[in-house]
Amino acid sequence: MLTRLVCAVKEKKLAAAIEKRLAHADVRLNIFHHPDNTWQDLVRSCADVFLISRTLIPKPVDASVAILNNLPEKPITIVLDDRESSKAHADLLGAGADMVLYAGLPPDRLVEAIETTLASRQQFYDLNRFDHRGRTQPRLHDFTSSSRDMQLFLEEVRQVVATDVTLLLQGETGVGKEHLSKAIHMESHRAKGPFIALNMAAIPDQLMESELFGHEQGAFTGAVRSRRGAFELAHGGTLFLDEIAEMPLKMQSKLLRVLQDFEFTPVGGESSVWVDVRVIAATNKDLTREVENKRFRQDLYYRLGVITLTLPPLRQRKEDIPGVAEHFLIQQVQRMGRDIEGFSDDAVHALCEYAWPGNVRELMNVIERAVLLCRSNRITLKDLPSGFHAAKEMPGNGNWMGAVETDPELAWEGRTLEQVKSRVVTRVEKQYLEMLLEKTRGRVGEAARLAGIHPRGLYGKMKKLGIDKDRFKSV
Repeated sequence: MLTRLVCAVKEKKLAAAIEKRLAHADVRLNIFHHPDNTWQDLVRSCADVFLISRTLIPKPVDASVAILNNLPEKPITIVLDDRESSKAHADLLGAGADMVLYAGLPPDRLVEAIETTLASRQQFYDLNRFDHRGRTQPRLHDFTSSSRDMQLFLEEVRQVVATDVTLLLQGETGVGKEHLSKAIHMESHRAKGPFIALNMAAIPDQLMESELFGHEQGAFTGAVRSRRGAFELAHGGTLFLDEIAEMPLKMQSKLLRVLQDFEFTPVGGESSVWVDVRVIAATNKDLTREVENKRFRQDLYYRLGVITLTLPPLRQRKEDIPGVAEHFLIQQVQRMGRDIEGFSDDAVHALCEYAWPGNVRELMNVIERAVLLCRSNRITLKDLPSGFHAAKEMPGNGNWMGAVETDPELAWEGRTLEQVKSRVVTRVEKQYLEMLLEKTRGRVGEAARLAGIHPRGLYGKMKKLGIDKDRFKSV
């Protein structure tokens, strides 16, 4: 993140020395060249470090310094005092100042002291990024896989980790695009820098520019303080832009300009800010189709997709499901303090046969639910949601409903009438809804109208039956 230094000093030589010395540092410098009556602007400047002449601090001094110390950024306050008095300096420190410098020192020595303070501020950020809860940081080995498709994908990822090239991650909802982007960040030379994630679908259009590039005080109604944007926060690290296809066309053109030379102007600002950021974008939509439909800029698509990586959905790598489920089980057992050893064979079988429309995220939620409900030392089929019961297969006979077609007596043996009816209805319901979605090319609202049910009800049935609407959009 860029460190913000705000100066309000009467010593013009010092201001000039600071401006010259810090011109090329990772510092965003704001000097009030006419510092009189600037206290309110100072307070609202979103600074990390304040350098202010004692005579510019409103009285009572301790109350004014307290205002600075209580700002959300928890800034460092350096007071420049023209009195060479240890008692006067002690009084300022007692009032809450972090450092007091004698204004009579040579400008070079004063600038060196300020640079030391800026370095300590950066260390403060580094400590804040450390995960004190002991969680392990994402790594590429989290994606260890037996699937050939996944192994080829990971080989591609390893080739681009060490570079600063812009990445476009594609894949269905829940496949782990954000987790992968964090792993790429942690494996790269930017690991010591910040990782900032922004979801384009969750930001109102009118606030998106401010979220990305920040704004200055008074830029619009309600902007009572300056605010950093995601690009400035991600300086020296990685910026992850999720759901990039949801970005409005107007903002797409502004993002494209920033990606060309990584300079931007905050909303309401006059000067541009340069940042060192790697951008990783992600989407669950087909961007080529979005470009064809004029919903996404072609030039931005080419700029983002210097390297495009597509995460395979979970249903295409079923051989990984037992291992991934075991991994999540260990996590949840440790978190909840449960004594659960593993899965029964029928539970593993059902997990492998399920279609997983929500991919890895859904699997994680299912395991968490099962751990909560399990009353033995092993998770069984009854601990899984009802949608998994329909996915169960008869051992040695393939799919249960397939067995009905070849040998009904064998398939129905040992089952109650209600069990048979439930499975037949499930199979018919799934075939019927897939037929409607194929007819409507994946448009859920239109399929719900044809089925005579509410779209929310259809979404619920699709989730239960493992139907993914995206499969029908290209039919």
